[in-house]
Amino acid sequence: MHRISDEQRRIRLGRRHLLAPSLRTASPVSVADAVVALHATDAATVFLSTCARLSEAGVAPVEQALYGDVSLVRQLSMRNTLFVVSRELAPFVDASNARAVAAKERRTFLKHLTDDGNGLDERWLAGAEQQTLAALADRGTATGTELSAAVAALRTKITVFPGKKAEGVQGVASRVIRILAAEGLIRRDRPRGSWTSSQFRWTSSDPWPSEDPARARAELARRWLRSYGPATETDLKWWTGWGLGPTRKALAAVEAEEVRLDDGAVGWVLPEDMEPEPAPEPWAALLPALDPSAMGWSDRGFHLPGGHREALFDRSGNIGPTVWWNGRIVGGWAQRADGEPVWRLLSDVGRDASAAIEAEASRFSRWVGQARVTPRFRTPLERELTA
Repeated sequence: MHRISDEQRRIRLGRRHLLAPSLRTASPVSVADAVVALHATDAATVFLSTCARLSEAGVAPVEQALYGDVSLVRQLSMRNTLFVVSRELAPFVDASNARAVAAKERRTFLKHLTDDGNGLDERWLAGAEQQTLAALADRGTATGTELSAAVAALRTKITVFPGKKAEGVQGVASRVIRILAAEGLIRRDRPRGSWTSSQFRWTSSDPWPSEDPARARAELARRWLRSYGPATETDLKWWTGWGLGPTRKALAAVEAEEVRLDDGAVGWVLPEDMEPEPAPEPWAALLPALDPSAMGWSDRGFHLPGGHREALFDRSGNIGPTVWWNGRIVGGWAQRADGEPVWRLLSDVGRDASAAIEAEASRFSRWVGQARVTPRFRTPLERELTA
């Protein structure tokens, strides 16, 4: 069986994820496609991940792609997580993942309505959705608060988990809006605050063109293998959130081939992707919490030393801001209240690496300016650095 070393995997990561300086791009869309999807649970991560890979880092080109020409879109999709993907890829993500997520969101909410016991049902939900869409069409853009003020149904409150320890009273507005967004009928527009804010306005949207789910899974698997291969079956299953059966069918559909990894595991690559690639120039990067290069695999052993995990992950498995050198995670970083980026190296990297990391920190400070970034999911090292 053909073998692909960990060193070659790190070379591919630096090249394909556009992290070596000579491979950076001017296009936020090219960045998203290079990593397939950008984590968007934390609004700031989209900008930080993108700017780490742009030849001219800045907020404006990312905002233009998200809100101007809408060449990048947010989708609730893989692992029921919010991602940003290119408009070209979005129909495939919709068919392979987002439709199932939307259906589950609708089922769960309808069960809550039934359990509430006040006669709210699917018909009531359909009416609330129609009124919400009409109100949004009238306004062009609106926040959730503004939609609730305009639509009486959104001000409804229900009892969830009645009779159980978790019983509580909740408003329905966020659930109705979430379902409409998951189904592609509305989308997130510019936030109320700066680029770091997650308090979005909403605007109307058209559902994505229909794609066959199996074909869509194959296309997503093909793109993911191109960006993250070689990788294991478990890696692809974890990243997509698919079951084992759909994962194996997608690998078969793209005619993926087996390779041996350094740890003895079986990895998969596209059939034309066996040959080694040359190493790019030495590179350093300061990547944000939940960056795709850190979250792209279930098993990160080839780029993440085991001794670093406790400092860099929270209890739910979310990775914090990381410092990279030539395809390895070598430390973590944070931004202090005064704006200064600070970091701690967890590996001995030498003088050249330290200078390159210093240069990346200066680059970060220049484009971030007066903005202050605190990750939504805080990790032990990030907390220590900002204490």
